[in-house]
This record gives sequence, structure tokens and C-alpha cells, in this order.
Amino acid sequence: MENIMKRFFRSSILTSLVLVILGILLVTFSDETIIAISYFIGGVLVLIGVVGIIDYIRKVKTGYKGELDLIYSIVTIILGVLIITNPKGIATIINYVLGVIIIINSASKFNYSLQLKGTSNNLWKTTMIVSILTAICGILLIFNPFKSASAIVTIIGTIIIVYGVLDIISTIFIKRNYDS
Repeated sequence: MENIMKRFFRSSILTSLVLVILGILLVTFSDETIIAISYFIGGVLVLIGVVGIIDYIRKVKTGYKGELDLIYSIVTIILGVLIITNPKGIATIINYVLGVIIIINSASKFNYSLQLKGTSNNLWKTTMIVSILTAICGILLIFNPFKSASAIVTIIGTIIIVYGVLDIISTIFIKRNYDS
């Protein structure tokens, strides 16, 4: 159990640091970062599609009749090419995906705060407040009231930075509680 908790703490801190770095990149180099992310996601989708087609061709030689695999691979390639040719279009999707990830993580921390409350540990209040603040960051990402693409990216970057810092704080509190 101790090994699992050490990996959890390490993973949580590392993920939060990566998000803080991503947030800083989005705030300072918003267009370049979005384009780089888009190229990466588009490239991965094209690669998945090509591998799927190769796998399909290999299977067909053995009598395989999975046409859905071929359709899936072609659609994946088309989606990848669309993302690569319209890299700024991915910016509208990123805030939804990151918002959902942040809300899920916040719900996990909120649950942990309730468990701490059940053990009469005073850290439950801090953990709960941090989880609520990070959930608000996730909700803001999903229901972004800003219309300008550059404003959206800057806001996303700022929210990701805030979330990353709050998550690091929350993880440190959880680790202190676990160690004591």
C-alpha cells in the first residue's frame, strides 16, 4: 500500500507540474503551443489510422471480414488530417477535455476530503476548499464566457496554472496527512 501511495504522490505532483508548464506555455506562446499540440494530436491520429489499415490488410489475407475496422481507420486518418490542416480549431476542444479532466481530479480530491473528515483530521477543510476551487477552474474551462480565441487560450493557460498549483498544494496536504 505504501508503494502505491508513493507512486500516487509522485504521479500527482508530476502531472501538476506538467500542467503548470503547459499553462505557462499557453499564456506566453498561445498560438505556437496550440499549433504544436494540434500537430501532435493530428499526427498521432494519422499514425493510428495507418497502423489500423495495415492491420486490416494483414487480417484480410486470413479471411477476416471486419469492415468496421477499415472504416474506423479511415475516419481516424481523416480526423488527423483535419486537425493538422486546421491546428487552431483544436483550441475549442482542448478547454472541454481539460475541464473534464480537472473536474474528475477535483471530485477525487473532494472525496478524499470527506474521508479525512470522517477520521476527524483537520486537513479535510483545506483539501475540500482546494478541490472546490479546482472544480471551479474546470467548470470555467468548460463553460468559458470568452469569445476571442486568444483570450480563450490565455484564460485556459491561466486556469491550468492555477489548477496545477492548487493540485500540488492539495497533494502536499494529503501526503503530510498520510505520512503522519
